[in-house]
Amino acid sequence: MPGILYIVATPIGNLEDITLRALRVLREVDWIACEDTRQSRKLLEHFGISKPMLSYHDHNESGRAAELVGKLATGGSGALISDAGTPLISDPGYRLVEAAIAASVPVVPIPGASAAVSALSAAGLPTDAFRFCGFLPPKSTQRKKLLEQLKPETGTLIFYETPHRILEALEDVTAVMAARPVVVARELTKLHEEFLRGTAAEVHAALASRQSVKGEITLLIGKSDTIEADDTPLEEAVLAAEQQGLPRMEAIKHVAKQRGLSKREVYRLMTGR
Repeated sequence: MPGILYIVATPIGNLEDITLRALRVLREVDWIACEDTRQSRKLLEHFGISKPMLSYHDHNESGRAAELVGKLATGGSGALISDAGTPLISDPGYRLVEAAIAASVPVVPIPGASAAVSALSAAGLPTDAFRFCGFLPPKSTQRKKLLEQLKPETGTLIFYETPHRILEALEDVTAVMAARPVVVARELTKLHEEFLRGTAAEVHAALASRQSVKGEITLLIGKSDTIEADDTPLEEAVLAAEQQGLPRMEAIKHVAKQRGLSKREVYRLMTGR
């Protein structure tokens, strides 16, 4: 029988946020794969856990995944952790999970902290629908292009951003989505945790007035209060949605939601019935 690969979430700041189950699993596994062994050693030593640690990061992921699956195939169990939060969420781990599943190795999630969900829960933006988009592109042209593509989204958008790029990112949000509410969540669960709320321009002004911006940042963008104009003929809009893989009626529903219309009304306007 193969061993088990545990995907273990770790604290994003406050060490008290680790779960009892996570601690038990980390004590029981045969080895722990870490994004940065030096960083993870601090966490493990804090809780008195001593286990063989293996580096697993962006630069060695391809080769190391096969090696770890080989260990799991012999019956030993292992855990994957990242520097902070839930592995695979803008962190390495996809290739390992993919390889483990292909080798019929059980993959078990040990849930816990996630900056994206933590920020969303306290941001004050709608939570009924949201989309996590990872890190924004580093260059302004790419950022604006992505933001333009995301304008039709009706849920809250969630991004991770670095402190040295957050001001430029907010400038691009202002240019593309000026009217939308924005929240910057900084240093979540840590001593200097804060939430900055307003338009992108207002939050930019607040951060720009500081000598420097530091800490881990989650950027959230709320949906527009107004339906943004779209002059594309309904039939073309529905066809475009179908080309994205939606069935006909789901495509009509999608377009109706974008235009602030009922599905029945869109169907009537398209068919003349």
